Amino acid sequence: MADTYSFDVVSEVDMQEVDNAVNQAVKEMSQRYDFKGSISKIELKKATKEIDLASDNESRLTAVVDILRGKFIKRNISPKALDFQKIEPAFGGTVTQKVKIVSGMPMENCKEIVKLIKDSKLKVQASITDEKVRVTGKSKDDLQEAMQMIRTADLKVAVQFNNFR
Repeated sequence: MADTYSFDVVSEVDMQEVDNAVNQAVKEMSQRYDFKGSISKIELKKATKEIDLASDNESRLTAVVDILRGKFIKRNISPKALDFQKIEPAFGGTVTQKVKIVSGMPMENCKEIVKLIKDSKLKVQASITDEKVRVTGKSKDDLQEAMQMIRTADLKVAVQFNNFR
């Protein structure tokens, strides 16, 4: 039996699931009556991990964003993985918006998780490696408490747990 256990806190996005969510949103937009005759579109750029949104006006763009968020939630992708940029006017009175897909945990979020764990007084250690936080401890119960605490914390990124050993 191992004398220490560990898990990693990561922020990853499955691009295949993102592609599926975008395709479902495009299909729903093509079938909805309120989008008939609209130039609304959603385009995924896998290479840059961005989604381009375009629509006739801001209110219709808001409806497009709601559809996209709903499809992300149904595919078990956290809406925190979407970083919405500023809405910009385009040609012919239309509006566009870029959405960046956040994959990988920024260093300030890693530091925030480590501080959260240290302040909790649990008998676990946290260390930052690359874009993830490794949490180790002697008791599986302590690790599960740490997981629960991280889940309930109000973090700015979506977190997942893997490599539970």
